[in-house]
Amino acid sequence: MIKDRTAIAGIGQTAFAKSLPGSELEMACQAIKAALDDAAIAPQEVDALCSFTMEQPFVEQEVARNLGLGDITFFSQVGYGGGAGCATVGHAALAVASGQARVAVAWRSRKRGAAASRPWSQVSRRVSGTAAWSRPWGLLRPVDEIAMLARRYMHEYGASRDQLANAALAFRKHANRNPAALMHDKPLTRDQYLSARWISEPLCLFDNCLETDGAVACVVVPAERAVDGAHPPVYVHAFAQGLNQQHETMTNYHGQDPLMGPGWACSRALWRGADFGPDDVKVAQIYDAFSPLIPLSLEGYGFCGRGEGAAFTEHGNIEWPDGRLPVNTSGGGMSEAYVHGFNLVAEGVRQMRGTSTSQVEGADTCLVTSGEGVPTSALLLRR
Repeated sequence: MIKDRTAIAGIGQTAFAKSLPGSELEMACQAIKAALDDAAIAPQEVDALCSFTMEQPFVEQEVARNLGLGDITFFSQVGYGGGAGCATVGHAALAVASGQARVAVAWRSRKRGAAASRPWSQVSRRVSGTAAWSRPWGLLRPVDEIAMLARRYMHEYGASRDQLANAALAFRKHANRNPAALMHDKPLTRDQYLSARWISEPLCLFDNCLETDGAVACVVVPAERAVDGAHPPVYVHAFAQGLNQQHETMTNYHGQDPLMGPGWACSRALWRGADFGPDDVKVAQIYDAFSPLIPLSLEGYGFCGRGEGAAFTEHGNIEWPDGRLPVNTSGGGMSEAYVHGFNLVAEGVRQMRGTSTSQVEGADTCLVTSGEGVPTSALLLRR
């Protein structure tokens, strides 16, 4: 079992911005070096590297050479974009727990602030692979696919745009307290949300994540080493990945219920490996490329019943400091930065350390999820 056998000893990140100088490799090295410094671990001790398949080819040898790492005895990459964040950390933890490595680094580096850098802007790639089942019918971008799921959810359960706004407004409030967030000094009102331009109806501008440049990294070590580390250890209590039966990326066309995505499969495996359940989670970092993923994930990970996720967001339930379950306390992908959800991992660590800018009092457990709508992953962190 992986349970509490490893801990996150260090986190690091670059600045977040619409455009940053340097390549994805340069930003990755900056974030990894910052994470190693945070953990007070020398680069030569690193022997495992875990990243996204969307990183540049041959990234392990480039990172190892540029940072002066030691011999690498484990390396892996995880696919499906936003679904990979927690999995890279989970793979790092598995490598360390099994003795394959002693110091593992996981990261995501991303340059997507420029419109031309986004995959759906590349015409030649629009109808390749699984996109052949959606692009020719007008679903050109991920937001178009999620808009279909959102409309179905609203039709079946009576969810409203006001309830989707609850997520956007909560995360913006959290970002307004976080100096590192892109939206730190940009408050958002409900009227502004409701009057914003459509991106893909029923989703407006503020239902979408930011498009940013940036990199985030973390360092995983054996639990016994973390006890004597530079910071209080943040234990990886449980980890899971999920790909539900007959899944189709984003649209979930072929599943028995399109509103029960990979998060449901991931959730069952995650809680099966944990000593506590949803009622014991004090704070959550839920992947928020689009606002409808919040109610879908709240339901999939067991915080409420089917069709109850939108209502769960009411009465400040997902807001700091008094919410039943504060969510995305750094601002998340919608208001801090969009680094394929890896900034959610860093915020989960800060919550367990007690250093978040929206620190939840008494938080000793944290759920972190990766993208719902694609084959996904999740972590349970604890103090």
